[in-house]
Amino acid sequence: MTVLFTVLLVITSLMLILMVLLHKGRGGGLSDMFGGGMSSGLGGSSVAEKNLDRITIGVGVIWFACIVALGLLLAYQS
Repeated sequence: MTVLFTVLLVITSLMLILMVLLHKGRGGGLSDMFGGGMSSGLGGSSVAEKNLDRITIGVGVIWFACIVALGLLLAYQS
C-alpha cells in the first residue's frame, strides 16, 4: 500500500509542477517561455484559465491526500 501511495505522490508532484508552470505569469518568468507573455487566443481566454485553475486545485488536493495517507501509514506501521 505504501508503494502505491508513493507512486501516486510522484505522479501528482510532477503534474503539479507542470500545472504551475503552465499558469499565466504576472510579468516575466518561466511561463513566458511557453507563450504566457504573448497575447494569444487560447492563452488569454478566461475559460482556459479557470479550467487550468480547477485542474491544479484537484491535483493539489490529491497530492495533499497522498502526503497525509503516507504519513499515517508510516506512523502506524508495525
